[in-house]
Amino acid sequence: MVRQYETVFIMTPVLSDEQIKEAVKKYQSILTDNGAEIVYENNWGMRKLAYPIQKKSTGFYYLIEFKAEGELIAKLETAYKRDEKLLRFLTVSLDKHAIAYNEKKRSGGMRKQQEAANQATVKAE
Repeated sequence: MVRQYETVFIMTPVLSDEQIKEAVKKYQSILTDNGAEIVYENNWGMRKLAYPIQKKSTGFYYLIEFKAEGELIAKLETAYKRDEKLLRFLTVSLDKHAIAYNEKKRSGGMRKQQEAANQATVKAE
């Protein structure tokens, strides 16, 4: 059964931009070669880690949202585990509420809702 998933991985900060692009392309090809449809991607860039991992305090974050069969997750996570460039990864299955939330966030609906709430607060004061 095709479900929607979201995967985030953190790459070591010592990589060059070219190495990062190469690693991302590798994971994109694993997904597309196995029949997944990539819905959304976002490069979060270099961020500070909450706690040191392998004596590193920063890392490059990358998010991919995709639709695929459940068997693909095992292949993807095996590739993650074999890659020394990755510090951490997490893949989650999205339910209908999470999918709707992500779509609303991407379309700017969340921003409009926040602005309306801020205006209501200002009027109440």
